[in-house]
Amino acid sequence: MPFFFRKIERRRYTNMISIEGLTVEFGGFTLFDSVSFVINKKDRIALTGRNGAGKSTLLRILAGLQSPTSGIVSLPKDTTVGYLPQQMQLVDMRSVLEETEQAFEHIRQLEQQINDLNIELSERTDYESDDFHKLLDSITLLSEQFQMIGGTNYQAELERTLLGLGFRREDFDRPTSEFSGGWRMRIELAKLLLAKPDVLLLDEPTNHLDIESIQWVEYFIATHANAVILVSHDRAFIDNTTHRTIELELGRLYDYKVKYSEYVVLRQERREQQLRAYENQQKMLADTEAFIERFRYKATKAVQVQSRIKQMEKVERIEIDEVDYSRLRLRFQPTPRSGSYPVIAENLTKRYGSHVVIQGVDFTIHRGDKVAFVGKNGEGKTTLVKCIMGEIDYEGGLILGHNVRIGYFAQNQAQLLDETQTVFESVDYVAQGDIRTKIRDILGAFMFGGEASDKKVQILSGGERSRLAMIRLLLEPVNVLILDEPTNHLDMRSKDVLKEALLEFDGTVIVVSHDRQFLDGLVGKVYEFGNKQVIEHLGGIYEFLERKKIDNLQELERKSAIPSEMAESPEQLSPSKLSYEARKEQNRIRKRIEKAITDAEQQIEQLEKEISALEELLATPEGAADTSLYGKHEDLKREIAWVIELWTAKTLEMEMIKI
Repeated sequence: MPFFFRKIERRRYTNMISIEGLTVEFGGFTLFDSVSFVINKKDRIALTGRNGAGKSTLLRILAGLQSPTSGIVSLPKDTTVGYLPQQMQLVDMRSVLEETEQAFEHIRQLEQQINDLNIELSERTDYESDDFHKLLDSITLLSEQFQMIGGTNYQAELERTLLGLGFRREDFDRPTSEFSGGWRMRIELAKLLLAKPDVLLLDEPTNHLDIESIQWVEYFIATHANAVILVSHDRAFIDNTTHRTIELELGRLYDYKVKYSEYVVLRQERREQQLRAYENQQKMLADTEAFIERFRYKATKAVQVQSRIKQMEKVERIEIDEVDYSRLRLRFQPTPRSGSYPVIAENLTKRYGSHVVIQGVDFTIHRGDKVAFVGKNGEGKTTLVKCIMGEIDYEGGLILGHNVRIGYFAQNQAQLLDETQTVFESVDYVAQGDIRTKIRDILGAFMFGGEASDKKVQILSGGERSRLAMIRLLLEPVNVLILDEPTNHLDMRSKDVLKEALLEFDGTVIVVSHDRQFLDGLVGKVYEFGNKQVIEHLGGIYEFLERKKIDNLQELERKSAIPSEMAESPEQLSPSKLSYEARKEQNRIRKRIEKAITDAEQQIEQLEKEISALEELLATPEGAADTSLYGKHEDLKREIAWVIELWTAKTLEMEMIKI
């Protein structure tokens, strides 16, 4: 399977994983310098640091895919490690369902083993022999193990996971080759989540997910995962999923036992202390050097001079963390005002053959509006953007206002760069006015500081090209900006620079994004794409999400198992924020769910008694000789598994509405 497992046994560890004295060197450059930390059961760790600090390298070492120069990674026996890298080689040989089922290969093997033993048992007649009883014990032990690992209900869990990640039931039998790279990455993520490793390593898992799917993954990690270490530039995602932050900076590791938003405050305090210590040390070194130079050639001071020289040699120099360029303020170039209504859609429809993507869409975007296009992947967000850009034809009306000048950032924007230019030349080519004096600072803000600005475009990675294309767009004189997933390859400091620039931009902004933190405070209107329609919502992104939760309460009444609204945020509205009618509806749903939970618990208790009595009978020679009892035993096991699944579903529904 493309996703990686370090072990194949499925047992739970109780001790911590220890990383001691880890050092990584590349051609004389030290990436890590003797870093140590531990990973405890149920830890939720955000791994942070500037690009190039070694985050992905550390994940690969923990996954066992790369060896450190020195140091030890100690894992208890039978610990499982699951790893999802940013990029992977995908295999397209199965349907979506068949590929996802690869996560349960160990269950199918165990089931086959039990079936083989049952066949052997049915053919035996030596009911009194020790071998017969050993065989019976083996079947009982394996059956219990089969039940414990969810052998009878994994199919339902598999379907819930795929639905939560945005797939539809009609997608299950489609070949994986029909899906884009982003959707195939979701399949790999589903396999990894379903395998439930002891340690889950995720490198930028949200890059190919929409908002609803990200919220579903947040909920899954909170309720189902064991230890998790993740790298992500989605601040809201890591704040909602982690409670510990490990920072890699200048070869050292800093461990904060707090979530990311609290870490940011503590890190600033640490940097201020570091700066004061650095300034004090520099003053001490300057004073010492002045003393040495002053008395270097005086014989009476020779002893003191030599002592100071040795003291200077022993001083461990304090290094200052990378300058935080997120404070850099960028301003878009002044542009002529557009008309009052830059974009107007009237009964807009786009279809490909018989397939309708969007239908009868009407909306008006006013000058100065900052709006978000949100919705599940495949619902037409990028399609509408392409209609506005005039890249594809459509039915109905689409009017661009007077004097509209559009700046467009698309996923393939990086392909339009001149590969013969350097990074600096590429930006300098489009920069105009006073901003040209700050090109070096701007490049540093977007991780092209120092020698990186002299790299040729042709040797840049895909992520680096996307960042360079974003810088060029920031410097072009436009009055309407259309950004399609602009933050996928930006780190948090670069995203802050971009967001601040957009807030100060006096033109119109349309953002297609799943990054809630980036959209929060930036947009004042949300256009929701779904079911071929586009619905306008006034207010910010979190106001939109809160209203969606109230609407989804009506869906709970119509669904008895784990609903697709697991894709909604686990942070439900408190009862005080709901309307009277919504609270009344919620209370009615809660009572019905409570009754279903109670009924399921009573049924489970009764079935457990029946199974226990039957197993006592099977332990006798007479019972063991009655082959019909084995079938009845399997029927009871299947029935209790189904009731347990129902109980789990109802319990999760109760958690979802937070009553």
